[in-house]
Amino acid sequence: MFAVIEVGGKQYKIQEGDVIEVEKQELPDKQKLLIKEVLLVVKDEKIDVGEPYVAGASIEAEVLKQTKGPKLISYKYRRRKSRDWKKGHRQKLTELKISKIKCV
Repeated sequence: MFAVIEVGGKQYKIQEGDVIEVEKQELPDKQKLLIKEVLLVVKDEKIDVGEPYVAGASIEAEVLKQTKGPKLISYKYRRRKSRDWKKGHRQKLTELKISKIKCV
């Protein structure tokens, strides 16, 4: 059984027991989370596709920790102008552990 969910404007394919990194959620560690934005649920041979979300489906998850992604470097260079910019960025992320997929 697997599902496709939407969290933070992005879509993730998940199964029970998966640990995923999503955009930062303002939740403390070890808190339970109920996700109702389920786009697709596949159980055995049955496929439920939402319009846009599957009615009665939800995902139980637990916040493991708040982390940061890898450092990304942005570099701009203007030729013949003696100008350049170098900036670094680390995206703030939240680790979620999927504990249960519920569907009706």
